[in-house]
Amino acid sequence: MQIVGAVLERSGSTPPFAASRPFTVSRLDLDEPGPGEVLVRIEAAGVCHSDLSVVDGSRVRPVPMLLGHEAAGVVAALGDSPGAALGTGVDDLALGDRVVLTFLPRCGACPACATDGRLPCGPGSAANAAGTLVGGGTRLHRDGSPVHHHLGVSAFASHAVVSRTSVVRVDPDVPPDVAALLGCAVLTGGGAVVNAGRPRPGETVVVVGLGGVGMAALLVAVALGHDVVGVDPVPEKLATAVELGAAAAHTPADALDRGVRAPVVVEAAGSVRAFETALALTSPGGTTVTVGLPSPDARAAVSPLTLTAEARTVIGSYLGSAVPARDIPAYVDLWRAGRLPLERLVSSRVTLDGLDSAMDRLAAGGELRQLLTFDEGTTP
Repeated sequence: MQIVGAVLERSGSTPPFAASRPFTVSRLDLDEPGPGEVLVRIEAAGVCHSDLSVVDGSRVRPVPMLLGHEAAGVVAALGDSPGAALGTGVDDLALGDRVVLTFLPRCGACPACATDGRLPCGPGSAANAAGTLVGGGTRLHRDGSPVHHHLGVSAFASHAVVSRTSVVRVDPDVPPDVAALLGCAVLTGGGAVVNAGRPRPGETVVVVGLGGVGMAALLVAVALGHDVVGVDPVPEKLATAVELGAAAAHTPADALDRGVRAPVVVEAAGSVRAFETALALTSPGGTTVTVGLPSPDARAAVSPLTLTAEARTVIGSYLGSAVPARDIPAYVDLWRAGRLPLERLVSSRVTLDGLDSAMDRLAAGGELRQLLTFDEGTTP
């Protein structure tokens, strides 16, 4: 079938991206779903720093690539019976089901898949790095040439073909705006708290970096009854954090000057300075959870003596150490109960031809989640 999507033509373009224009809105050919795959009509997709990291070149991926990895949509077609290697079928979904798309497919058979979310799937990670689907190869083409997939999703388009292991069904009462955020921001930020940090009842949680992922971590921690301190250099984000239930919110310098310390600190900014700040705000015996993705050549200063003498723990958490099929329903329950107001994370809306400017706004630090939306009538 023919679809329309925003293709990243080159990585490492010079900002402002509104001037260098790394995206091209193109007509693309999309293959029918193969064994163990699903065709999804995209309803909403979030604009995330993981997209920006490919645009600015800090995360190396093959191009041309159709970006977008946090999304929700409706099942439009199902592939044939799956091959044995995938180990899963498509008979547990129906046409019209609303699904959340997640950016790490899981084969279910490798040693990493047996770690209850702690480690990312080996074959899934390899496929993501290569810009293919976990079933092998690409399903996107332009003028006869392949276009790479982004993290197994490629949601900056009207439709996507994905592995069955990249989707989680949700009930129809979950609106697309909320469902999309569950696929990355909430899985990553919330999982950093629930799966990696694991604060005890009554313990304070500090979140350093209040973008989409960090604010999702804050929301989940508040929903679970923890006092939360938000840390970010942007005053508007500090005000939003308090509005969303934070007990306090400080700039990094103020947090350090005030002697803020907590047993669980989540770093969600993806920068060396944020990571070092998170370490400094972690109390003796505490856990620092890092979910941000800085440049591969970034290096931080860490005192091994402090780690030893204060019995500290530092944990890396990819996709919030999540098992999406287990965790997404739990977040939906919190949202349905009125305790997790995920709608508040949507800071603005964009169109396909506005993604260049959206990346500039994201890089400037003023956005939580910009949301790209499609309606049912969207056609090439």
